[in-house]
Amino acid sequence: MSAICQVTGRKPGFGKSVSHSHTRTNRRWNPNIQRKTYYLPSEDRRITLNVSAKGIKTIDRDGIEAVIARLRAGGQKI
Repeated sequence: MSAICQVTGRKPGFGKSVSHSHTRTNRRWNPNIQRKTYYLPSEDRRITLNVSAKGIKTIDRDGIEAVIARLRAGGQKI
């Protein structure tokens, strides 16, 4: 599973960890990606999305039908 949210487009952030001795090493901040299943009443089927915690809140606020319409308008195959 990739670390990209299908709704918000959030990706990992990259940077450096700095130790006490000031040694810098590479690190990454992963978004909170979860695999969620939603029911689409208009198509009478279930869909599975990889969404971040913010993406889940967006779906709760706008509704799954509106979010799927936006994703399809953007060219994503659902």
